[in-house]
Amino acid sequence: MPSQATAPASSAVRFEAVGLRYGADSPEVLRDVGFTLPAGSFHFLTGASGAGKSSLLRLIYLGAAPSRGSVSVFGQDTIRITPADRTSLRRRMGVVFHDFRLVDHMTAFDNAALPLRVAGQKPKAYMEDVQELLTWVGLGARTGAYPPALSAGEKQRLAIARAVVGRPWLILADEPTGAVDDDMAVRILRLFVELNRLGATVLIATHDRELVGRSGMPSLHLERGRLSEGAL
Repeated sequence: MPSQATAPASSAVRFEAVGLRYGADSPEVLRDVGFTLPAGSFHFLTGASGAGKSSLLRLIYLGAAPSRGSVSVFGQDTIRITPADRTSLRRRMGVVFHDFRLVDHMTAFDNAALPLRVAGQKPKAYMEDVQELLTWVGLGARTGAYPPALSAGEKQRLAIARAVVGRPWLILADEPTGAVDDDMAVRILRLFVELNRLGATVLIATHDRELVGRSGMPSLHLERGRLSEGAL
């Protein structure tokens, strides 16, 4: 895979007294959330369905703005940054969405390569790296297939490949092993661990307690929109 740019030596993510609601009359889905993820750290985000895990990730990848409090990513306040800085910051993130968000008219190979193509790289420069990554996630024989022809598990693995292909500074994954078997879940975990070892900050939202326990990595736990006692 392509080499990773050197990430700034600061906290990767910082929440300060963050609240989030999706409408003026709606209840807060996140309440008084505060934590710091050091650059280069690896954490899981756990909690029951509806606890606010996806909403927390959305705030980090700039898919929503906090209703109160502040969110900073690699030292940049997500409310105050310029549009150009916002675009630059997003390109340094790799996000595995719960609903995959693949491009149906593009092949598996082109979906996986999309971040590199957007960054201006030529196919000749990344062809071998993308093929290697797709083989790693078990899609080596499916590079020419289109997303509608893929199973849910194959779509999930493709979404993971796309998220990590550019060696982003920050990897956010929403239930990345939810549609794969145990052996592939372990393989995917190893991929995230290796990218973390190479410098990426990793935050994985999951219901899979076995995966969390197997990894030995620390976790943040959400309960009804709040970090539970003892979380960072």
